[in-house]
Formats: sequence, C-alpha cells, structure tokens
Amino acid sequence: MTSDDQQFLDVLAEYSNDVRNFTGSIWDATDAHFAHVAGYIKRSVPQGWLPERARPRPHPSPAAPHLVHDTYLHRLQDWVLRNRAITAAIVAFVGTGGFLVWRERRKYNRKRRARRASNGARREVVVLAGPPNSPLVRSLSLDLERRGFIVYIVCSNMDEEQQVLSESRADVRPLHLDVVDTLGTQEAVERFNELLTKPHVAFSGASPHNLNLQGVILVPDMIYPTGPVETVPPELWSDALNAKVLNTIAVTQALLPTICEFKSRVLMLTPSIIASLRPPFHSVETTIVSALEGFLASLRAELGTLGIPVLQFHLGTFDLSNVGPKHHLQTKAFGSPHAWPATTRALYANNFENQTRAAQNRGLLNHTGSSLRALHNAVFDALTQKRPQKVWRVGRGSVTYDLVGNWAPSGLVGWMMGLQRVSLDTASKPRLEDSVQLQSWEKIDAIA
Repeated sequence: MTSDDQQFLDVLAEYSNDVRNFTGSIWDATDAHFAHVAGYIKRSVPQGWLPERARPRPHPSPAAPHLVHDTYLHRLQDWVLRNRAITAAIVAFVGTGGFLVWRERRKYNRKRRARRASNGARREVVVLAGPPNSPLVRSLSLDLERRGFIVYIVCSNMDEEQQVLSESRADVRPLHLDVVDTLGTQEAVERFNELLTKPHVAFSGASPHNLNLQGVILVPDMIYPTGPVETVPPELWSDALNAKVLNTIAVTQALLPTICEFKSRVLMLTPSIIASLRPPFHSVETTIVSALEGFLASLRAELGTLGIPVLQFHLGTFDLSNVGPKHHLQTKAFGSPHAWPATTRALYANNFENQTRAAQNRGLLNHTGSSLRALHNAVFDALTQKRPQKVWRVGRGSVTYDLVGNWAPSGLVGWMMGLQRVSLDTASKPRLEDSVQLQSWEKIDAIA
C-alpha cells in the first residue's frame, strides 16, 4: 500500500469518529429530552392515574449539618451576653474549684522524704508514744521508717520490746521507758539524749554525723468502754485514766528536756467523733479526750514561749483492715446490757440499742473510713512544715461531726442517735422477763 492510500484511510477514520461522536450526542440529548418529558407527565397527571412506584421521588432537601450546632452556639452566646454576672461567677467557681482540686491532688501525691545527712545516712528521729500493739502506732511507725526516719517506740516492758523487734526493721527500735520506775526512766532518758548528741557513724568508712529529734508523737490507746455511768466500775475508770491520761503526761514530762534541747515538735492524736458529739453511754471516752485536750492546751501555751509547736490531730474513722488485728479506732463496747442490773436495763437499754444501731449505720463503729495514707501524709507534713497549723482534722467524719457537735443543738444530736425519753414510772414496772430480753441484748453485742 502506497503512502497516498494510507493517508486516505486516516482521513476516512477521522470522519467516521466525528460522525460517531455527533450521532451519540444527538441520541443522548434525545434520551434526556424524553426523560424530562416523561417526568413532567408523571408529575402533572391527576392523583390516582399512575401507581405510586411509577411517580418520581421528590428531591431531598439540601442537608444542613452545622445548622443545629450553630443554633445552640448562638443561643449560648446570647445567654452569656445577657447574663454576664452569672457567667463570671460560674467561671470563677469552676476555675477556683478545679485549681483547689488540682493542688490537693498534687499535694497528696507528692513524694515525702525525710532529710538525710551529708553522707546519705538517716539523721531525723521520731519518738512514738503509744501501745505497740495498736494498729495505728504500727502503721505510723512503718510509714515513717519507709520515708527515711529513725523511729523509736516507747515500751514499758519486755513483751512490748519483743513486739517492736519482731517487725524486723532496723530503723524501728524500742525505747524502754517505764514511767512507774522514776529512777529507771531518768536513766533511760539520759541514754537516749547521749545517743542523739554524740557523733553517729552509719556505716564503716562514713563520716560521723549527729542525729536530730524531729518530733514526739503521742498516741494514747483509743479503745474505750461504753455503757451508762452507773455500770462503769471505779476500777475501770482508774485503769483508763492511768493508761491513757497519766501515762501520756508522764511520758511527755520525761521527754520534755530532750524536746526543749532539740526544739522538737509535739503531736497528739485523739479520736474526735465521740468527743465532739458527747453522746450518752460514752462518758469514759468523753472525759479522757477532754482531759487530754486540756493538758495539751496548757502544754501548747508553755512551749509556745519557747517557739516549740504543739499540734493536735482530731481523728475520724480509718480503714484498718490491712493493718494487723482488726480493732475499732473509735470505741469498743464494754460488757453488754444483759449484764446490767434489771433497773438499769429498763432505764437505758432501749436507748443504748438505738444509739448503737445508729452509730453502726453511720460508720462510727465499723472499720470503713478514710485511707491511712491521708493520716501518714498529714503527720509527715506536721513534722516538716515550717509553720504547721495547730489543729489537724484527718479521717472521715472528723470535720462534719465537729461542726455538728459545736453548732447543732444537743436535742438534734440526740434525735440523730435515736434517743427517746423514758418515763421513770413506766421503766420501774417490769414488762418482759430477763430470759426474753436476753436475745435482744445479744443482738446488741453483735452490733457493738
């Protein structure tokens, strides 16, 4: 095939493509026109002439995805412009609350460690004066030791010393201090002073350093008997006053020269819920806590002239389920109503039962409460802060019941505890046999 023939065929191909494109455009336009006419006819014919499936579907309205959002945003802006004062108050409240929560959480979670000597050894000493078998004393001693303190626990006999040594902690040590033996107490304090003042070598090759008594923590026994005043024998009153008040005062007196020499801080931990509410059947606890608070107030005034802080901890309830034996932090019942005389039982048993049940329901006598970490942090801060507050309220109910006890009328407190007035004439007449009442009193023992 010559070149002229090939050129002629190319021209024919171009014309055939143009003809094909032109005819295709004509047929597409014709189809679109007929479709438009058919749609117009379907929309124009009267209702009922054509089935619904043959009618064209209405075109959907254009979506407005941001319409609702924009409407709410404009409404909010208009409300803010109309209520500027309320908006400013809400912003200030939320901002201040958020800042306080953030600060408290940061303070709660920050690391707390005792200061150490230049050679890295421990130098801060803390004395714990309380029963070594108390879960509170045990928990505080282990936590302070973990934070870098050398902890001494006051012991009055060999059994308590063995209990402290059984913890197998090198920096949790017993301090034998039997306040009944005056001469022995004086010698023990002198040995303790010598231990603090002489240079101490922590390990072989270390440079010597001196120890420092950071504070003395007084933790009186917090288990108190309950019951009407006439059922608490004088011997029990004497034992409670000697163990909780006189022993605390004697230990403080023995350690006062050392406290003044090192300008150490004095901390006292006392339960606050019963002492604040002052309910019936808790005369022993109310009396002893009031006596300790009076002693501490006088001691604070005396040591305040020397620049020595004396701090008091009002304790609520804590969760002690993971610390040693399960003891109540607040109150432990003594005896039971079925052991009372018949007349006393008739006068007080119903109110004792109601109050015990109300205290149980409000968590005053059970093991639930705040975490012990809150107490550990507060004790550490009280020992290390430059200007600590004089009164610390720690634990669930320590603030609430303090306000209720100080501001609420006594009748309201009695109503909260389920107390009812008893007629002497009615109570003097026996209504039930003792054998029938015994079952009810056993239930009270189980609650208490």
